[in-house]
Amino acid sequence: MYAQCEIKEGDVIRTIEESKAYIGHYHTGGNPGRNEIDETQELNYRRIAQAIADTGFTGYFAHEFIPRRDPMTSLRQAVEICTV
Repeated sequence: MYAQCEIKEGDVIRTIEESKAYIGHYHTGGNPGRNEIDETQELNYRRIAQAIADTGFTGYFAHEFIPRRDPMTSLRQAVEICTV
């Protein structure tokens, strides 16, 4: 969702804040390339996760990426980044 918001809208956090009543699920994905959500990607997922938490969202995040390394290492990192 975020990568598509970034590409189409250019302001992920504003889109989240304005659409929070209509969003029931979030998932991550690196941009570019749908890889891990680390420092090589354009989006700051820690800040995005904080903005989502600030809306009062208590549901789940799904992590969707094509790992370039051990998948469990990538998943652990994604969970750490998005835990706010």
